[in-house]
Amino acid sequence: MMQRSSSSCSVFALLAATANALNTLTTTETSNGFNGPAMGWSTFGFQAINPTIPGWAPLVQSNVLEQCNMMASNSDLKGAGYKYCSLDSGWSADGADTYGRVLFQATNFPDFNTTFSKTLHDNGLLLGVYVVPGVIQSDVGKTIYKTDIKISDALQVQDGNHVDAGNDRYAFDYSKNGTQQWHDSVVALWASWGVDLIKLDYITPGSCNTNASYPACDLPGFPIDSSGTVEAYHTAIKNSGRPIRLDISWKLERNNTYYDIWRANADTMRMDQDINEGSGSAIFVKWATVQRAINNYREYIALQLPKNTPLSIYPDMDNMYVGNPAALSGVTDDQRTSIMSHWIGAAANLMIGSDLTALDTHGLALLTNPAALAVAAFTAQFPMQP
Repeated sequence: MMQRSSSSCSVFALLAATANALNTLTTTETSNGFNGPAMGWSTFGFQAINPTIPGWAPLVQSNVLEQCNMMASNSDLKGAGYKYCSLDSGWSADGADTYGRVLFQATNFPDFNTTFSKTLHDNGLLLGVYVVPGVIQSDVGKTIYKTDIKISDALQVQDGNHVDAGNDRYAFDYSKNGTQQWHDSVVALWASWGVDLIKLDYITPGSCNTNASYPACDLPGFPIDSSGTVEAYHTAIKNSGRPIRLDISWKLERNNTYYDIWRANADTMRMDQDINEGSGSAIFVKWATVQRAINNYREYIALQLPKNTPLSIYPDMDNMYVGNPAALSGVTDDQRTSIMSHWIGAAANLMIGSDLTALDTHGLALLTNPAALAVAAFTAQFPMQP
């Protein structure tokens, strides 16, 4: 009881400043029709610190199901509303289908579009996938689905060559015929598989790693502006007819020009770079890195205050590593409470990065505290502000 009470009090203390503010920010429905941030679990924490937790390089179907099914089998997690099972990089194949559409990695996810997706949905869960801008370079000679347009004819060209989009991909020209049709064909295929969330990574301007919290900076070797990708995926989601969240990443430019693009097309935007530790680390996260993410939110929300305009996009502060003891999470019980409080106060995505099969009492209490989750419903409309 002390743990649950402590979490609630911490959240309400954070909200006190908001209640006393002269200008109160509000959040309206997002561009894809959502009225709150995503709640669920992401694979990336496990992938990032591999091989500390064995079996996550490569990403495989059985391990993902073991973790995600905990959100359905644990009555506390299920009742709290955690439902997105989000696969990060590694779920998709290195090559596309006949039409250049992004496919799943069939060796590691043999039943992705059948048993895997159906199992998640039958258990009341939702499916998230990961993608980056552009088309795989080896697929440029293919013809876009239900068109006579070659993918190569929809790409950016500079000095007679296709423009590198990074990640072994070429960049689309968003003014050319065929570009939207390709994005439509990809999202329609994913929608037919039951995809409910798309994490769109490496968006620029942004997507660089610096110690400073802001501003964003150019990512070497990538186009300086891939914002057209965000608009294309948003349009493709609308054209698919399926409710799908669009989460864009990372450490994105916040000036009015680009912020207006983000909020008009995406549901959440990443405030910071990844907060997790890297390969071989014994822990998920360090407290100093968490503080950087919190400061990024503070700077972001401070930019919105003078506008006195309702928000229509939620912040993504990266995954929450609050479910496991300090030996694995990397943060103390008090720090875990602070993380949960700040993520709730910011109305950030509540995507768990912890090992759901090894939650301790404090971690489960933080994730499922009814009073704290009631606050989360409030901050989804009235986020905390300085």
